[in-house]
Amino acid sequence: MEMSITSAPRCTTTLGTRMPSNLQALVPKGHAHALLRDRKEARQPRRLACKATGGRVDRRDVLLGLGSAAAAGLGTRRGRGAIAAPIQAPDLGNCNPPELPNTAPDTNCCPTSGTGITDFVLPPAASSAPLRVRPAAHLVDAGHLAKYERAVALMKQLPADDPRSFEQQWRVHCAYCDGAYDQAGFPDLEIQVHNCWLFFPWHRFYLYFHERILGKLIGDDTFTLPFWNWDAPGGMTVPAMYANTSSPLYNQRRDPAHQPPFPVDLDYNEVDVVVPTDEQIDQNLRIMYRQMVSSAKKTQLFMGQPYRAGDQPDPGAGSMENVPHGTVHTWTGDPAQPNGEDMGNFYSAARDPIFFAHHANIDRLWHVWRGLRPGNADFADADWLDAAFLFYDEEARLVRVRVRDCLDLAAMGYAYQDVGLPWLEAKPAKRSGATPAPAAGALPATLGETVRVTVTRPQVSRSSKEKEEAEEVLIIEGIEVADHFNKFIKFDVLVNEPESGGDGASGYCAGSVALTPHMVRTNEKKGSVKTVARFGVCDLMDNIGADGDKTVVVSLVPRCGGELVTVGGVSVGYAK
Repeated sequence: MEMSITSAPRCTTTLGTRMPSNLQALVPKGHAHALLRDRKEARQPRRLACKATGGRVDRRDVLLGLGSAAAAGLGTRRGRGAIAAPIQAPDLGNCNPPELPNTAPDTNCCPTSGTGITDFVLPPAASSAPLRVRPAAHLVDAGHLAKYERAVALMKQLPADDPRSFEQQWRVHCAYCDGAYDQAGFPDLEIQVHNCWLFFPWHRFYLYFHERILGKLIGDDTFTLPFWNWDAPGGMTVPAMYANTSSPLYNQRRDPAHQPPFPVDLDYNEVDVVVPTDEQIDQNLRIMYRQMVSSAKKTQLFMGQPYRAGDQPDPGAGSMENVPHGTVHTWTGDPAQPNGEDMGNFYSAARDPIFFAHHANIDRLWHVWRGLRPGNADFADADWLDAAFLFYDEEARLVRVRVRDCLDLAAMGYAYQDVGLPWLEAKPAKRSGATPAPAAGALPATLGETVRVTVTRPQVSRSSKEKEEAEEVLIIEGIEVADHFNKFIKFDVLVNEPESGGDGASGYCAGSVALTPHMVRTNEKKGSVKTVARFGVCDLMDNIGADGDKTVVVSLVPRCGGELVTVGGVSVGYAK
């Protein structure tokens, strides 16, 4: 993977310092496990408030080609003795009960441990067998719905200790997402499949085996899960099949105000701003365009940051994981529950059958993204391809899977119903050069209120070819959430926000940081989450007339839980 460095490491708000030209491009070769780069010639920022690290930097500190400014923002916080290697499948027999909130019910998130592990083998190719097609939930016919309801009912009737039971199935998500498992070889570090490059493949496998178990229970090898098509107008409500109170697909722990036909808000801030439905749909489509197209031109910007054996969790989410993944989770959960259960908290999210429809759409959109632009491709890094997990299959066998085994939907035997991509027509209109609100505040800062800082852009007025080769990236560094037990966190990042203001759907918004509550047990502060956010902004700079500006004003606008969030700094880098 080609990388470049364009800004120096920093721990204060010094902005815009460049690295020397000889470090503008690093091209790691092969699968080096401990490749180091000398950075003695790197120009240091004028103010540096962090300890020196001995003058050497691991190649992973060059994250995404965003430079060591990103690394200083906690992009690759390493465990003791860590070297480059893929995350390995955990020991299911060594499951640590997550430290759930005191207000949560007594919950055991540890699935059945089992014995004997079989390596996953893709189903045999059969030229005459058609692909199983996952349908849009709002378009499902009565026959498919009847099969789905019967399958879930049978799953819920299985003994609680059967690894195929619904009781065990939701625990799988809780365990992998709430600090229950140690990293192999690093007993003081948890496995976390969110906020990193494992997000898409782990959930793809999770849905695959859940679906195969359901099909086995009803004796139908062609059965498929539906997907919640919230990225298109026809699917922008809770699908009717999940709102039937007599159905096994129903869950009472959902927001009662968000039942159909109330439209989903992909920019949800825990407050229902009632606008005409057509206006809400337009806002949702604009957000989808930003998250799938303009902010997702490079692999790590869309899929998330590298996360290897020995890394601290939460190195950084991709565009879709923040929004709309996180916002839809919170929008669906019940605000009357102490921790937003079920969908509004990772430990409980998979207790709601709608979870699987939500993530089927996320999985579908990963597949869609790969076909949008010639450069949209999965990682080629062996540390990603060989990352491994354990799941139970439809025969209740414990199966070890690797990321490389889930990259071809046809080989896995399924496809998605073609429902169109209306958000491709939702490109934001050009904005006039409105006077931005003045900078106010300094970083580091707690986001109890909006913070605006002036940020220097190392390069301006680049050619179309230069922009295609290297995406300009806004880096929000040193994000720390002090208590992430039961509070949804969201703040918007706007560039040259006009004095009249803007929101997460405005043409000035680079994106949002949206963190669904989950347990953390590895950081010094109980429950704290430390991460970095990155937003592709080439299109944004063009649209707001700032492409030639040497400085821009970046506004960090808290929407939910800002009083718990500290941000260390903001800078600009470039992703190749």
